[in-house]
This record gives sequence, structure tokens and C-alpha cells, in this order.
Amino acid sequence: MREKGGFWVGLFAAFFYPFTWLLTKRTAKGLAHVPMRGGALVVLNHPSYIDPIIDAIYIHEHGRVPRFFTKHTLWNIPGLARVLDGAGQIPVFRGTANAGDSLRGAHDALKAGKVVIIYPEGTLTKDPDGWPSDLRTGVARLALANDVPVVPAARWGTREIFDSRRRRFRPFPRKPVQLLVGEPVDLSEYRGRDEDRELLREVTEVIMGRVTELLKEIRG
Repeated sequence: MREKGGFWVGLFAAFFYPFTWLLTKRTAKGLAHVPMRGGALVVLNHPSYIDPIIDAIYIHEHGRVPRFFTKHTLWNIPGLARVLDGAGQIPVFRGTANAGDSLRGAHDALKAGKVVIIYPEGTLTKDPDGWPSDLRTGVARLALANDVPVVPAARWGTREIFDSRRRRFRPFPRKPVQLLVGEPVDLSEYRGRDEDRELLREVTEVIMGRVTELLKEIRG
């Protein structure tokens, strides 16, 4: 049974589905690893600004409603706050006294049985070849604090449509975009240990190591 998203999620879908049909030839493998019920943390690479659009469609087609981290300043735009709240998006407070609030929002979403998508770099990869780099440990904090599947995934092809670093948009002809989803990462040996910087870094590298393996498989 599909997860109900409500009016605003339906509006987003009506707008962005045609976008992906026009610009991409999408394929996906392994989406069955994303559970149809209950919370899940889906971890992905991030080479292009259009990644959230594409990833949201993949997860929505699978029958779940994805939650993303979104800049908190967007809530200041008249009318947009209602849309973002209605779609269940998670505000990110960067460089403020509320910096921890973004993770609290994600914790709440996972505990409520939602699917949260996270890009551990926090922004576009800085690697010129598009590989994950400069990882942050928020993904480890969420993974260790919540008893939900941590699902690694890799997606490739979006940078050919919009190379965000070079500000190069090449919509046509349609580009192939591939998604490969792996089995949930087994973090049992890390749970219950004292949470310190070393542990968080190790767990982050374990999770993103799996994402990188999947990306290597896609890219050949």
C-alpha cells in the first residue's frame, strides 16, 4: 500500500514527474530494500542540484513519501512555509544557534515511521569527478540513534543534465539516470558504544563506503 502524502506532495509530484519524463531515461535496481512501512534512512551521493528532484520521484514511485533536509531560510518566503510543512520537509539551521534542530527534525521523522533522504556531504560533492567527499557525521548520529534500516544508494547521470559546479544545463537529448539501492548496512557492532568523534567518523565511513561501492558499480 502506498504511503499517503497529502495535497502538497501530490502537487509536487504533478509538477516534477513531467520534468523527469522530459529530461531523463531513468532506471532503478534494488528499490525493494527501501521498506514499504516504517522509518528508513536512505543515504545517497550528491553531484548535482537536481538530485533531490530525481531521488524524490524514485522513492515516490516506490510508494513512499521522502523527507529532505531543506535550508531554513526558505520558510521565510511567504506561502512557501505552508508548502514545505505540508510536504513534511526538514529545516536545516546552518551557522545559527539552532544548528542541532535539523537533526531533531530528522529524528522525529524517523521515529514517526517516515523515509528520510540524506546526503552526508551536506552539499554538492567537491570532488571534480563526482565521487563523495568531505563527509559530515550527521548520518552516523541519525543511524545510531534510530532503530531503522540505513539504506545505501547511488545515483548517476544527473550531472550530465545539470553540472552544478560549472553551471552547465544540458536538458536534451534525454540523459540516462541510474539508481542502485543496496541492502541495509549492518551497524550492530557499533550500537551501544559510547558515542564519540572517532565512532561517528568510523560509522560515517562505513555507510559511505557502501554508497561508493554502489556508485563504482554504476559507473563501471
